[in-house]
Amino acid sequence: MADGSKPVELHYMPLSAPCRSVLLLAKSIGLQLTPKLCNVLAGDNRTHHYLQMNPQHTIPTMDDNGFYLWESRAILGYLATKYGPAHLYPSDPKERAVVDQRLYFDMGTLYERFAKCTIPLMFGNRPVDEDAIPKLNEALGWLEGFFGDNQYVAGPKQTVADFSLASTIATIEASEVTDFMPYPKLRAWLASCKAEMPGYAELNDDGAKSFGELYKQAKAKASA
Repeated sequence: MADGSKPVELHYMPLSAPCRSVLLLAKSIGLQLTPKLCNVLAGDNRTHHYLQMNPQHTIPTMDDNGFYLWESRAILGYLATKYGPAHLYPSDPKERAVVDQRLYFDMGTLYERFAKCTIPLMFGNRPVDEDAIPKLNEALGWLEGFFGDNQYVAGPKQTVADFSLASTIATIEASEVTDFMPYPKLRAWLASCKAEMPGYAELNDDGAKSFGELYKQAKAKASA
């Protein structure tokens, strides 16, 4: 780069919805980003170098010229603030608070409830709790209500919350654990994400479908 700095590096895995959200945002804002594949199943996140960057050994992990950051939603806010247009992570306190609420909802409610529908079968060889899918549907109903009359999840303009939730929703869709038909606003928003977000198919859909296939294989094996 002209100032001697190197492109932002992102240590990621395509199966991970949080990783894909960062890739989507970077593409959208035209940020030159160097993706570094990190296969957590092979222990790539346990090396000495990785633990120096991120002692929690999670993905994604960002390296912006020696500034290390993990937790995808924190990375989204950082990249949008430093490199993106203002509307993606607005400075107005109320507008930003709504964006943050959507991000925390994604992390602490929606993504967590989806994980409880899939991860026990995929990686724990355990049955899914019978209330897991109803609780996921409850969260999807809340998300449907968040739209109101707005096109995007946090208001009339696209924000980092759309990128975070688009990766989660794409993974739920690909896994086919529930039906989106009761949520018309969610379906319309997802269609617009697919049409508007540059590189959506390559950067998000492919990884979501890979996750979905792994889940379906685990489900079939458990049912055999």
